[in-house]
Amino acid sequence: MDQPLHRRQAPRRCCTLGTLQAWLPILSWLPKYKLQYLKMDFLAGLTVGLTTVPQALAYAEVAGLPVQFGLYSAFMGGFIYALLGTSKDVTLGPTAIMSLLCFSVVGGQPHRAVLLSLLCGLIQAVMALLRLGFLLDFISYPVIKGFTCAAAVTIGFGQVKNILGIQGVPQQFFLEVYYTFYKIPEAKVGDVVLGLVCLALLIMLMFMKSHPAADNSSAFSSFAGKLVWAVATMRNALVVMAASLVAYSWDASGHLVFTITGHTSQGLPPFRPPPTSDTTSNGTVVSFGEIIQGFGGGLAVIPLMGLLESIAIAKAFASQNNYRINANQELLAIGVTNIMGSFMSAYPVTGSFGRTAVNSQTGVCTPAGGIVTSVIVLLSLAFLMPAFYYIPKASLAAVIICAVAPMVDYRAVAKIWRIHKLDLLPFFVTFLMSFWEVQYGIVGGVAVSGALLLYSMARPKIKVSDHGAVLMELSSGLSFPAVEYLSHIIHAQALQVLPPRSVVLDCHHVSIIDYTMISELRDLLRQFKLRRVQLIFAGLQPSVLKVLLAADLQGFRHTDSVEKALQMESVNLLDD
Repeated sequence: MDQPLHRRQAPRRCCTLGTLQAWLPILSWLPKYKLQYLKMDFLAGLTVGLTTVPQALAYAEVAGLPVQFGLYSAFMGGFIYALLGTSKDVTLGPTAIMSLLCFSVVGGQPHRAVLLSLLCGLIQAVMALLRLGFLLDFISYPVIKGFTCAAAVTIGFGQVKNILGIQGVPQQFFLEVYYTFYKIPEAKVGDVVLGLVCLALLIMLMFMKSHPAADNSSAFSSFAGKLVWAVATMRNALVVMAASLVAYSWDASGHLVFTITGHTSQGLPPFRPPPTSDTTSNGTVVSFGEIIQGFGGGLAVIPLMGLLESIAIAKAFASQNNYRINANQELLAIGVTNIMGSFMSAYPVTGSFGRTAVNSQTGVCTPAGGIVTSVIVLLSLAFLMPAFYYIPKASLAAVIICAVAPMVDYRAVAKIWRIHKLDLLPFFVTFLMSFWEVQYGIVGGVAVSGALLLYSMARPKIKVSDHGAVLMELSSGLSFPAVEYLSHIIHAQALQVLPPRSVVLDCHHVSIIDYTMISELRDLLRQFKLRRVQLIFAGLQPSVLKVLLAADLQGFRHTDSVEKALQMESVNLLDD
């Protein structure tokens, strides 16, 4: 028997060029690629690559991992995103926030960090395939700001010990603060001086980039401006290279003045599946189930925060550069990046705001710029790892502090206070709880935001006025959290007064109604009938009216407008 036509056509629709371009965006831009794009993509990719290498090394320190794991995590994103990404600007790789989250979950254990990347990628890819990106909408702006501010403080202060060159400082934030100050007498002069010099140079170069010279009329001024911009953009790489040369010079003269990175594994990581078990230092084997149990809530928080950070960046630069992104495709790109990265010993990654900004400002034309960045990272792994031996930890600490400092956005607090003071509650809950445990801060902030949202649903604004009958203007939907509140207001204003009064409900702004509310309305209509007064609905939207008519409420009356309802109220006795 022949199949219906729409079933026979379904496989054809799945294999159309449009469908393939939706799943593989590279098919959209690669056929239109022009030779002039190559120059800009190469320049942007090279610039971002020189920014990525020192940052990746530094962020591995934040994650508590050997520095080579930062580079392991930095190259897969460029290749995958060129295939699957929908933004020309976004660069995927290790970030300060994801590194901190990773450390809070795995405690600096490399095998577990790699397994975490695989599981996060699977969760993110499944969310993309099931179109679950809307879940990110439940994380409000105050929660995001509270988390990023706390993360910046935690990450920044966590690097003070490396600036001071002190050892044996615990990782838990409050203990870290105490022992950092307690051990100040043990600080190494060389590390302190080098760290402060690196900080000063980075801040000066950041200032020069954000405040360029105004006079670009002459050729020399224009060239000087471009040179300053290039040096300022590559400031991280230049400062780390200079610090490494200083450390090497002192080491060659036999003076161990600085705390250096030390031995790192050279070469590309082997392509292999992530480990599904782990062995502790005393030889105890930890099973896959026990590792998952140890991840706890972090297994939900890290994928969501990774998606949130990456999509927020993609949307911001898409709006700035006048193009659109596909949010679910972005979820798929980051999910596949984390899955494939786990086979190359990477820990979870996401979009980087700083490197994306550099990519955009350098004039990248297509996602191909990310391929150049990835090649730079691979070349560093293959040939430069011995040179990383002499990188002073104080210089990496300076890079991290300068990277996270702008995340402490005190102006956002002032804006929230000015616009909606109640939103400061989830902000401060998130901010303060994040110092205890990062994932608890996010969960706590989301819980408080949810409670405020539910409270607004349970206590909708009801404007009451007297027009002979009691007129109640409802400002939102009629759903089950608001049942008791609406019933209380109606009883207090109409049914418990002498004599009882009729009520007109202005429902122009009501777009939803549920079964619990309908059950309560049925009881209210019965009580109004017993007291020989009326409950009249005005301005019902068609979808709400359809539900109320389907409920077959006895004594249900409605009009198109409030004026007609008030005229109807002149009939005091209800029909039998």
